[in-house]
Amino acid sequence: MFVVIVHLQVRPGRLDAFRQGIETNARASRQEPGCLRFDVLRSEEDPHRFVLYEIYRDQAAFFTEHRAAPHYAAWRRVAEECVTEHRNTFCHPVSLQGQDS
Repeated sequence: MFVVIVHLQVRPGRLDAFRQGIETNARASRQEPGCLRFDVLRSEEDPHRFVLYEIYRDQAAFFTEHRAAPHYAAWRRVAEECVTEHRNTFCHPVSLQGQDS
């Protein structure tokens, strides 16, 4: 599995356009065969801060399949218009069972 965590700060006045764009992107992403999970989380402290929590089958499902999908290009346009800060974290789940701390 391959996990993507995206931190986003939305421009003031662009919240409605952002929410529409991210909802469309999330819905389409969830239909991709390689997407196992796509959650959109909104900060309680700052209504313009969001976190996307995405899990894909593997890196290729994200970097090759997801990024090549037509809805991803539409999402990129929304992000360019609505987002002031965009930071990605990529990781692989690790099992800590039976390991010393």
